[in-house]
This record gives sequence, C-alpha cells and structure tokens, in this order.
Amino acid sequence: MAQKQRLWGSIVLLVVLVSGIWAILSMGPFAQKVQTGIDVLLQERIDLIRGKRIGLITNPTGFTADFRSTVDALAGRDDVQLVALFGPEHGVRGDRKGGEKIESYIDPKTGIPVYSLYGKVRKPTPNMLKNVDVLLFDIQDIGVRPYTYIYTMALAMEAAREAGIPFVVLDRPNPMGGLLVDGPVLEDSLKSFIGMYPIPYVHGMTVGELAQLFNEEYGIGCQLTVVPMRGWQREMLFEETGLLWIPTSPHVPRARTCFFLAATGGFGELNTLSNGVGTPLPFEICGAPWIDGEDLARELNRRDLPGVFFRPITFRPYYFLFTGEPCGGVQIHILDYLRFKPLEVQIHLLTAVRDLFPGHPFIEDSERTLAFDRAMGTSAIRRELLAGKSAEAIIAGWQEKLEVFKGIRRKYLLY
Repeated sequence: MAQKQRLWGSIVLLVVLVSGIWAILSMGPFAQKVQTGIDVLLQERIDLIRGKRIGLITNPTGFTADFRSTVDALAGRDDVQLVALFGPEHGVRGDRKGGEKIESYIDPKTGIPVYSLYGKVRKPTPNMLKNVDVLLFDIQDIGVRPYTYIYTMALAMEAAREAGIPFVVLDRPNPMGGLLVDGPVLEDSLKSFIGMYPIPYVHGMTVGELAQLFNEEYGIGCQLTVVPMRGWQREMLFEETGLLWIPTSPHVPRARTCFFLAATGGFGELNTLSNGVGTPLPFEICGAPWIDGEDLARELNRRDLPGVFFRPITFRPYYFLFTGEPCGGVQIHILDYLRFKPLEVQIHLLTAVRDLFPGHPFIEDSERTLAFDRAMGTSAIRRELLAGKSAEAIIAGWQEKLEVFKGIRRKYLLY
C-alpha cells in the first residue's frame, strides 16, 4: 500500500513539474501564437526555393522561431544555396545608423557577398542578380508610409521582374495590428524614397499585403509569391503574437513605439520641435525650450482625444535637437491602442503649439519644409497650419482620399 502511495505521489509530482514547466514556457517567447513567413516557408513551402540559388533581402528583424537569423537558417541548409545578401537602411546585421550610406562587403559570418541597397544603389542591379534564381524578402515593417524598408522591397520587386526571376515575400505582422488606417494619402508630386505610392501615413497592412498592392495596383508586375503567416489576426497588437520584437531601427526599441512614431514622426522632420529622439522616450514627447508643458497638456487634454492622455514634462535631450537644453512639453500616454488615432493626435499637437505659442513659429521656409511635406505625403497640412485652420478642418481634408484607399486596400488583405 505504501509503495503504491509513493508511486502515485511520484506521478503527481511529475505531472505538477511538467505542468509548471509548460506554464513557464507558455508565458515566454516560446509560446508563439503566430508563425511568420520564414517558418512557414521552411516547414511547408520549401518547394519554392529547393535546389535554387537564393538572394535574400533582410536585416536583424528576419529570424526564425528558434531565434536564428534568416541568413543563418538558409545558409545552413543543404537543399538551397544562399548566394547573395541585400541590406536595406541600417544594414543586413543592423550595425549602421539611420541615413548612413552603406557600401557592399562580404558578410564575415557566412562569407556571402552583401550588396547595399542604401547607398549609391537602392535597386538590385542585373550584375547583383546574375547568379540568383529566387529573390526573398524577410524584414519587419512598422506600419507607416515614410519608412524605407517597404520601398526597398518595391524596388527589388521591379529588379526581379526585369531579371525574370520570382520574388517571395515572407510575411510578418504589422505591429500596430491590421485595423488602423489613418492619415493623408501620398500626393504624386511628393514621391520619394519615404513614399513611392499613394498610400496613407498609417496603412494597416502587412508587408505581404503591401507587396500584392504594389504589384497589382501600381503596376510592378513581378512573379510574386507571398508566404503568409499562420495564426495572425488583424486585431492583434504585436505583444499578442508571442513573437520577439527586434528593433527595426535604433529609435524603435519597442513594438509600441510604432504608434508614437506615427503620432510625432512627421513634425520631427522640421527640426524645430523635439519628438523625443535623443531622450529615453523616442517619439513619445513633443517639446521645445520655449514650450510651457502645463499649458500644452491642459489644452490637449481639453480636446478629449480618444485613447490618449497628455502629461506635462520637462526634459533635456542627450543628443540631436536641443542637446542639453531644458525643454518643456508633453509626454503622450496611450490609454487605448484600439481607439488611438496617431495622425489626428499629430495634427492636434501642432495646432495646439501654434495657437498657444504664436511667438515661436515652428514651420520655417527652409529645406526642412519639403522634408515635412514628404513625410506627411501632402503640402496641404503645412499650408493649412500656416493659414490658422483648426485641427478638425485639417483632418477632414484627407478623409475622402483615405476612404478611396480603404476600398482599394480591401482587395489585397490576406487575413
């Protein structure tokens, strides 16, 4: 009897231990609810690349479920041959600062040639693709139009079409989910490398969905295959996916930073208002040495914008704009990510600063105004701010084109 009790006791203890270990793992990064395109490719669609010479466009955000970089995962296989790497802004290994021009080199870990797509060349050349049978793209996007990775993808799609080779996008989540669509649609006259196609500031699409949109709607016409994710739903914020967040660039340290970048990134181009770059709160701040944070917070909170609270703050940037200077301003606290409208918040911030501090114009006639217009996708916002229009009137001005885009967008949604 005692022996049976000890046996049952051992079984119960084993069950408790296994359950405990499973509970710990289920709370950690091992509990991925979502499989990204690279894992689906390796597990289910290896036929797309088996026996082929592969060119890969990636950076540190391309990695597998077992935490290997996509570069290393493909380079270590016997059934494919990884022959070329292509690096976007910040480089394949993520060791270059934003805006830094990058030269081509040999990857020291794999010995594979790395061709820069953020230097003299932004589109793969025929010489770069001469030994490539299939071109793959695996990069995490952040969900806003003025971010260069999606245009690196578009130009590479053009190059693949011209070379007559297939282009495969390994899909990844939009960190802001797939429901939020906000802001002005890009005007043709302001096309640049931070905006090549008429999409809104916040597009609410994955890179795979954008690839289909670019390919069909805007005439790239390459041999495109999107390897979709498994388990992703449009209402998911990034933390709900169970995936690790790898910074997409130095000032996007967390997935939630994408929401803040959408709310303040545009006016950062003016170099007259700090948006927190150079502080521990990149994109979560609006301030300047001449701003009274108490007054600005009071005015913004009076406007009762959905899902957000503004807290007065003082800060000194460690670098970039206003380095070492005491600044007043507000910190943006997002209370409800599903109700938060980042572009509307940006316009309310700008109109509030304009109206409260008229002696300090923050839109000057300089080359920075063109950078602002390109980021916003329209010159109308700058002109309407200078004309004294209300936030509500400015926001109303982009709604018609936004609704047209939403209709086009629906045709290319995968989830």
